[in-house]
Amino acid sequence: MKQGAFQTGIYPNFLAEVGISDEEAREKVDKAFETIFFDPAEGFCHQTEEDAWCMVDTGNIDARTEGMSYGMMMCVQMDRKDIFDKLWMFSERYMLLKDGPHEGYFAWSVQLDGKHNAEGPAPDGEEYFAMALFMAAARWGDEEGSFNYSARAREILRHAVHQHELVKGGEPMWEPENAYIRFIPEMKISDPSYHLPHFYEVFALRADEEDRSFWKKAAEESRKYIALSAHPETGLSPEYADYDGKTVLLFGKPWVYYSDAYRVAENIALDHLWFGATPELDAVATRIQKFFAAQDLNDLRAYELNGTPQDEPAMHPTAIRAVLGAASIAATGPERTRFLKEFAELPMRRGNRRYYDNCLYFFCLLMLTGNYRIY
Repeated sequence: MKQGAFQTGIYPNFLAEVGISDEEAREKVDKAFETIFFDPAEGFCHQTEEDAWCMVDTGNIDARTEGMSYGMMMCVQMDRKDIFDKLWMFSERYMLLKDGPHEGYFAWSVQLDGKHNAEGPAPDGEEYFAMALFMAAARWGDEEGSFNYSARAREILRHAVHQHELVKGGEPMWEPENAYIRFIPEMKISDPSYHLPHFYEVFALRADEEDRSFWKKAAEESRKYIALSAHPETGLSPEYADYDGKTVLLFGKPWVYYSDAYRVAENIALDHLWFGATPELDAVATRIQKFFAAQDLNDLRAYELNGTPQDEPAMHPTAIRAVLGAASIAATGPERTRFLKEFAELPMRRGNRRYYDNCLYFFCLLMLTGNYRIY
């Protein structure tokens, strides 16, 4: 039986391997959280109203379900119910869709005043919303209405699995046949970085009872899909892929290993930390580190899956370097200590593209310091 923190309750400080004490690690975590939420120059939490705050994608100046749910997960890990509730209030007030085929889902992008930029959802937001809400219920207890956290989490997942049964013209976020998460409900393709088997293991314990076997299947199938879509030599994954794992190009972008795809290494690491080793996924993490050990980390690019650099520079180089550090949780090659050390010395990103990089940085920091926990 696999043994992870879910079974053992042990969350190691991996940075201790490169000389970062538990106290120093906690200082890093606290400083990064303070920067993200309160630094007037480098933060990206916007205090819209007294009771409703939002996380700003600083490259696009909007609020996204990705960032809102990320912010909520950060807050539940840091025991900041006050901020969590304000982020959730903004999400419920301005992003929740009340009618049409997407009723019960959340608009994936809105302006900072809540006006919609889109009327459709992005499933990675919904899965993070649900997980953060379950964690909040476990850490702080359920209240009423929007703050009955566990009831809202179950409702989100009910729509995600059964939208085609609940809403006229609706499409589910998870494919009923293979239990893969879709890139968007209307497209029968996936995004490897959306696959979070470690979340689905928790959903299998806390979602509606009739759906728990589905979530258990989703966890098992997602682990297989992550391995299927990763290149057998470099370990690189595409941003978007068919159900057979083959690359799909969208939005006129020819780039393959690009922004979304960086999260795959981070997800493998957290799955390993929480639920134990999956040899096929640990091998992916090891291959990713081996590939990047041979690259110039000061000139990161978009890459073909075979490792060929593309003309496009990486939009989020700090995110790549952060997930390489997190990959050391699962990787078994000689590069793992190097990337732990490089992460320990990695500064947060500054400037207008800091949002995505620093979200991934913070999650990697939490898991590497023993502070990304199941509640």
